[in-house]
Amino acid sequence: MSPTQTIDRSDVERIVRQIVLAQTRGAGATSAVNGANGAKLAESDKPNLVVNISARHVHLSQEHVEVLFGPGHTLTPMRELYQDGFYAAEETVMVVGPRRRMIPTVRVLGPTRPFSQVELAFTDSISLGIDAPVRHSGNIDGTPGCVLVGPKGVVELDQGVIRAARHVHINSRDAEYYGVKKGDHMNLRIESPFCTTVLEDLLVRADETSKLEVHIDTDEGNACYLDAATRVTLLKQESPCSCKSH
Repeated sequence: MSPTQTIDRSDVERIVRQIVLAQTRGAGATSAVNGANGAKLAESDKPNLVVNISARHVHLSQEHVEVLFGPGHTLTPMRELYQDGFYAAEETVMVVGPRRRMIPTVRVLGPTRPFSQVELAFTDSISLGIDAPVRHSGNIDGTPGCVLVGPKGVVELDQGVIRAARHVHINSRDAEYYGVKKGDHMNLRIESPFCTTVLEDLLVRADETSKLEVHIDTDEGNACYLDAATRVTLLKQESPCSCKSH
């Protein structure tokens, strides 16, 4: 973070104390899971397509888990996500941006990763005062940082805050059905009584084991009113990708 974005140590310590007190009173956890919520819309003659809204969340390294939640601490699985082996954890952190703007409880997703990363929607980044670029997960070089506050400590990230680019997880069998491969791009047509929408440039993340699942963020899900969708269609993108997030 630049010097103009550095938070006073006294302010950080005050925030930590507030979190500890809130958790002691039983008010430390949010009732809503900031994980994936979405719609299953499939046709009998096609692969089972799932479109999920991935809300703001944090991925942590084990080192940062122990700084934020105490030495030796490991993430506690709370709810399995759609993709096997991934879960929403019991743990949440406060994300603090410039000028002490903050989101108090952001869900941590597991398992741990080699480096920490914060994924926000555009509205979240505006609220925090962070100019988060649209990037694919893991591509964090040159991105802004933030401060993460947990009940036991504070982590200041120099980089790692992104707006996650929409993408599709797909296994090799379903990829063959759609005629795509890893690194290709697809379009998603969402039909609803209110606003039929086409989202373009979904990166294909293909492997042998993934379930067919599209991830969009909360702003995109709200804009197309995914909850009211009557039909979703995944299409191979014929023209070259116009996105700049990869």
